[in-house]
Amino acid sequence: MGKIRLTMAQALVRFLDNQYLLADGVETKFVKGIFAIFGHGNVLGLGQALEQDCGDLRVHQGRNEQGMAHAAAGFAKQKLRRQIYACTSSVGPGAANMITAAATATANRIPLLLLPGDVFASRQPDPVLQQIEQSYDLSISTNDAFRAVSKYWDRIVRPEQLMSACINAMRVLTDPAETGAVTLCLPQDVQGEAYDYPDYFFQKRVHRLDRRPASAGMLADALVLLAGKRRPLLICGGGAKYSQAGQVLKQFAEQFHIPFAETQAGKGTIPSDHPYNLGGIGETGCLAANMLAKQADVVIGVGTRYSDFTTSSKWLFQHPQVAFLNINVSAFDAGKLDAVQVLADAREALAALGNSLAQTDYRSGWGDAIRSALSEQQQETRRVYQAAYTGADFVPEIDDALDRERVFAEFIEKTDSVLTQSRVLGVLNQHLPPDGIVVAAAGSLPGDLQRVWQNRSEHSYHVEYGYSCMGYEVNAALGVKLAEPQREVYAMVGDGAFMMLHSELVTSIQEGCKINVLLFDNMTNGCINNLQMGNGMGSYTTEFRFRNPQGGKLDGELVPVNFAMLAAAYGCKTYSVTSEQQLIDALADARKQQVSTLLDIKVLPKTMVHNYLSWWRVGGAQVAESEKIAAAVRRQQENIDKARDY
Repeated sequence: MGKIRLTMAQALVRFLDNQYLLADGVETKFVKGIFAIFGHGNVLGLGQALEQDCGDLRVHQGRNEQGMAHAAAGFAKQKLRRQIYACTSSVGPGAANMITAAATATANRIPLLLLPGDVFASRQPDPVLQQIEQSYDLSISTNDAFRAVSKYWDRIVRPEQLMSACINAMRVLTDPAETGAVTLCLPQDVQGEAYDYPDYFFQKRVHRLDRRPASAGMLADALVLLAGKRRPLLICGGGAKYSQAGQVLKQFAEQFHIPFAETQAGKGTIPSDHPYNLGGIGETGCLAANMLAKQADVVIGVGTRYSDFTTSSKWLFQHPQVAFLNINVSAFDAGKLDAVQVLADAREALAALGNSLAQTDYRSGWGDAIRSALSEQQQETRRVYQAAYTGADFVPEIDDALDRERVFAEFIEKTDSVLTQSRVLGVLNQHLPPDGIVVAAAGSLPGDLQRVWQNRSEHSYHVEYGYSCMGYEVNAALGVKLAEPQREVYAMVGDGAFMMLHSELVTSIQEGCKINVLLFDNMTNGCINNLQMGNGMGSYTTEFRFRNPQGGKLDGELVPVNFAMLAAAYGCKTYSVTSEQQLIDALADARKQQVSTLLDIKVLPKTMVHNYLSWWRVGGAQVAESEKIAAAVRRQQENIDKARDY
């Protein structure tokens, strides 16, 4: 057995450069590269190791730690979790910036390897710059905050600990049932410490992504359940997409006349025009899916974690004898809603279940209900895509208590735009390239996209909604472009989320990695404004308004922002859009560009798509002076009484 004397950081780099994933006979280098922002906690350790010999790892210079980690997550998600980027930061605030991205990855079951610098393991110079000291426990640092949002967490306080830590990190990162953020904390003194590592630690490792088959017993349980059900509904979750189960799911639906609905993570697995595709389900779901969900007597969840938006807070499925059959690689998710469990890979399980079910001559009893629901959906999609401002008599999709006549007049005066958000989406759906990838995450846009967006190609829908993290959009778009450089990538983002975080737009310029930002500016955190007003509140601190010197509140005039000018300063090709023709022309010209683009699209508030036949449980004040709030709380309780308890 040979020995190789390396620093801990040098050993880490060499190890990461030799990890591979074998899935369906295809071997892929698992760690594509590293996003880095160097500071005193990592520049002389991991930075030195990368400068000396980074192997085949590609190193990217991030601009914000959270932003670059979102880019890494976007890359891994678009790669169907089969290849990743790692991220390294300094100690303290640099590390803390990645906590939000870690939570986003873990909530969405996306592999993300984080390598934050840490304080000195020796403690000799304590407290060092950016160190938090807790008098009750000197072993605590900022990095302990990652424990709550990581699927595996470790701190390497001796160089030889790196070996077991790395092996366990790869175990979690390559496990579809357990994956998420993995955090290896790297004390800055230990990064530079030398150790005689065994050469076999650096051998090429191939991690097998084996497809877990469904057991005979679980399939038998599923057949017993389905035998007595006539109105089954499939839910296509993210696990179906990552398993590449689209073709099998499509065949299953066609063979047994079973409609399927989509979660945010599952949408795009099968094109939207498939005759059994009902579209998005739940609180941000569409008319067709939610209509049939209420009638389903068995729900077959394929790779879904059943978030409250998917189930409408466990209220949506209202058939008195509804039961659940869950196909999932995760036992934790398979057991939700008291379901009959098939603990297996989605593609393998659906194929096996289909073969068994075919022996029983099973066919659902939906009849013409599927075709009828889809016909209504198509009419509704056409309607909202054509919604146009008509003047003082215009009623927006969200018709709440906002003084819309005053707000619309002010918005139009400041922007010279009467574009509606739903009409802009219709134009985009028509004019974006069929294989273009849309990226979104927070605000009203994910709801609009799940309700009415029509996917025309595989994996063209990339929406992060497990954590609904504002700021994911632009940064993840860079990761998506790195994953699929031959395709156009479009980040759809609201003005609030764009202002929150768009740091890696600059990195896209630096790398010559073109992305397109479609920025919807309504001068409001619109979906939360809808939420508060829909539950009895007024428009309070969600519109972007100047402080009024007379009353002291944030109810002055709207705050205009020229986002095109901002992006142009970064080096983007930009467009200011206030009319439909300008939008069409800008989209065509953006296709010709080699540099990242930004379309600053001014859209009227309250013109996003409303919800369909759904309910969402939110907190409400049980004591309030407002009767509107009291009434909203009473409605909440009435719906809670109709929902499942667990």
